[in-house]
Amino acid sequence: MPLVRIEIEKGNSVEYKKAILDGVHSALVECISIPDHDRRQRCYELDPVNFEHDGRSSQYTIIEITMFKGRSYEAKKALYSAIVRNLELKPGIPGNDITIIIHEPTLENWGIRGGKPASEVDLGFNVQV
Repeated sequence: MPLVRIEIEKGNSVEYKKAILDGVHSALVECISIPDHDRRQRCYELDPVNFEHDGRSSQYTIIEITMFKGRSYEAKKALYSAIVRNLELKPGIPGNDITIIIHEPTLENWGIRGGKPASEVDLGFNVQV
């Protein structure tokens, strides 16, 4: 159940934004084995005056992923690589213009499924990837 927040500069097409969302989701499914239907992503567009990115192009993209703690270093490394690969391919964002940050609160810090701690819920998938 990763929560994804993507920040980009305002002014891109619907297709461009959809390609980013699809590319990130595809990498999450591939590398950390989330179910394909598990999509919780938000794309924020910022005016250039509110989005400083010294030395980067107008395609600069920040991707923050908040997910359950438990994924291995290797899975995270593969995830970073897959996201960059996917976004370089479509919509054509240079790898150096992509920053990815992972936040990993422990399961007891997630209130899900009617307000239960995630540590007490059968998630239906393994976070130890």
